[in-house]
Amino acid sequence: MTTFVLATNAVSVSETLCSYLQTVLDADDVVYAVNSQRGGANTSERAIADGKTALEVVPDRLDDLATVETYQIIRGNSPATDIFDIAEEVDADELVIGVRKRSRTDRLLFGSVAQDIMRQSDYPMRVVPRE
Repeated sequence: MTTFVLATNAVSVSETLCSYLQTVLDADDVVYAVNSQRGGANTSERAIADGKTALEVVPDRLDDLATVETYQIIRGNSPATDIFDIAEEVDADELVIGVRKRSRTDRLLFGSVAQDIMRQSDYPMRVVPRE
């Protein structure tokens, strides 16, 4: 049994990560899909709704292959912190995150949850390229 924590913030991310997982899942595996929002003034109702929609994709795509649980977390933490908290709670074997190509300027000006996770993680991870 392998326990995966999938981090998503959009339907397209969920689709890409599910496409990867469909190639590696066994029937006794467990996938915990997580959407983390900071909450308060930092999070719009639209972002919350988009996160819920992104999570709905995961069981639709993977329920026939493995056990899937979804979590939308809105508690004021950074998304990376929430991802690590869930990973620790479920004793994750692998984190699954999507990354997109960014310019140097984008990386300097805008934070990236994927970059935060990659820099801070002690977990094995699968980094899946996305458009």
